[in-house]
Amino acid sequence: PSDNPLTKAKVDLGRQLYFEPRLSRDNTVSCASCHDPQRGWSNGEAFATGVRGQKGGRSAPTIINAAYHPLQFWDGRAKGLEGQALGPIQNPIEMDLSLDEMIDRLRGIPGYLKQFQSIFPDDLTTTNVARAIASFERTILSGNAPYDRFKAGDTAALSEEAQAGRKIFFGKANCSACHAGPNFSDAGFHNLGVGINAEKPDIGRVAVSKLLGDRGAFKTPTLREIAKTAPYMHDGR
Repeated sequence: PSDNPLTKAKVDLGRQLYFEPRLSRDNTVSCASCHDPQRGWSNGEAFATGVRGQKGGRSAPTIINAAYHPLQFWDGRAKGLEGQALGPIQNPIEMDLSLDEMIDRLRGIPGYLKQFQSIFPDDLTTTNVARAIASFERTILSGNAPYDRFKAGDTAALSEEAQAGRKIFFGKANCSACHAGPNFSDAGFHNLGVGINAEKPDIGRVAVSKLLGDRGAFKTPTLREIAKTAPYMHDGR
């Protein structure tokens, strides 16, 4: 984004904050707790676990290629990575720390204060915390998979089985209607019927958009690194 140009110093600061448990109420949970690089930048479980062992109601989506999603979270309630970064910190089930408390904690750590002062003209602010975390997340990218090499002309990059699956994916199954483009996501919201018949269903995007057609709709996740990001769907099935 034009108001948050990427720099190495900013990415390095964002990486530190991403793995920093002191951004949670009891100093036990970081962004990486639910979006773990060892688990496909998700958490390998149906739901995310926050402070005091609390469980959320949705699966932790991978942050791989999240830079290419204009709207964040399963219901798209946040705009861009900067809009997403501070949400989990304030969420009482996840990290449970107010933004004022977060700033006070970071100001009490000389190393962080020095880094913010050297990177941002206006010092340590909530906006700049979001900018730093977003800058790091913007570097978590996946590409040049066997599929990409196959598409670029390397016919040996995909096995016969994978080529057959590719024809189904883009053909009769029409998976690519939603999992479209280089990120295998249209960045849109769709109701697949998953979980909608529950006694108290998660109503998804409609809670944000207030449009009845968005009832039970959730964002199309990327298929990049999908073998590492199970379980799937917004409810972690």
